Amino acid sequence: MPRWYYDKKELRNTPSAADGIDYKNEMRYRKEGARFIIDTGMKMDLGYNTTATGVVYFHRFYMFHSFKQFPRYVTACCCLFLAGKVEETPKKCKDIIKIAKTKLNDQKFATFGDDPKEEVMTLERILLQTIKFDLQVEHPYQYLLKYAKCLNGDKLKLQKMVQMAWTFVNDSLCTTLCLQWEPEIIAVALMYLAGKLSKFEVVDWVGRLPKHYRWWDMFVEDITMDLLEDICHQVLDLYSKPAAKSPSQSPPPCSSNRPPSPVSQQNSRHSNGNEKQTVSPETPLPPINTKIPPPSDIPQFPYQTFTNVPPPLAPYGPSTFSAPVGASHLAGPPPHMAGPPPTVFPPYVTHPPPFPAVVAPNAPPPFYSNGPPPPTQPHNSHRPYFPPG
Repeated sequence: MPRWYYDKKELRNTPSAADGIDYKNEMRYRKEGARFIIDTGMKMDLGYNTTATGVVYFHRFYMFHSFKQFPRYVTACCCLFLAGKVEETPKKCKDIIKIAKTKLNDQKFATFGDDPKEEVMTLERILLQTIKFDLQVEHPYQYLLKYAKCLNGDKLKLQKMVQMAWTFVNDSLCTTLCLQWEPEIIAVALMYLAGKLSKFEVVDWVGRLPKHYRWWDMFVEDITMDLLEDICHQVLDLYSKPAAKSPSQSPPPCSSNRPPSPVSQQNSRHSNGNEKQTVSPETPLPPINTKIPPPSDIPQFPYQTFTNVPPPLAPYGPSTFSAPVGASHLAGPPPHMAGPPPTVFPPYVTHPPPFPAVVAPNAPPPFYSNGPPPPTQPHNSHRPYFPPG
């Protein structure tokens, strides 16, 4: 299997850097391409797994090619086109290009050439060869929900924490975290960050053993606090204001749009010793909405990202949402969901994620009911872990 995880030194020695593109501009190109994929996926009613898979393809592609050689918006359309087929939500290439034309100005759309469809279809073959036909991608979403089901505590605070963590996972797609760490590690770090900001302290969890000092020890071993803080800072940097052009325009030190960080600035180092690198966005980003009212039994995730927020959609009745298999969304909410319906949903999802999951009557118990899982071969020389499930 190909190796898709890189340290920070490798992320600075990319083909784009060899072509004379500095690190700050390369990160901006990656961010613009990722946001374009997310916005286009939302416009086409694609699920969050499809858009996230397209973004991961995009980041992996530019570890082998330069932004000067392959225009980022053409590559973004190609990645979304391939991700739709892989995630079984296919869309026609011409439809993706039609949406892209409405989102890009004439200068940017000119990079598609005289025949945009042929350009995307040709690039698809290059993309498949570049990612070595390794098409299946895992994302932190599934791990976030799985870990949240094992936590005990105030239900409303837990829902609020999961809402915020889900937003952080969405926004982390515009960073290179998917090229640095496995999805389960990203999920742990962003749940840790959301727990600090929402003041949800985990004191007990299902399957706890005396050797488990923290809740994530039962899923991933040897995660240092320096590593968690580095991941948290890379996401929080998305919410920072850009540097002021003149001293008169500089805001006071306490007036940043950035949410209060639960991690200390002096410990912001990668676990392998590399210093944290930050890239500020071109425009200031809104603060995180941490005052989302908790819904009913099923946690709904906020529609709060640094992208434009579309109007909320009705959760029941004929709409663009796809009802879960075996359920009818025309008959109204079931009895256990009585009360005012939620008004916010996570970006680019077709229906709220299942929480808790439906378990068959004769299903085997979770693996942690009989003790910790047997140790396996370490997935990385400095991060041995137990695979979940």
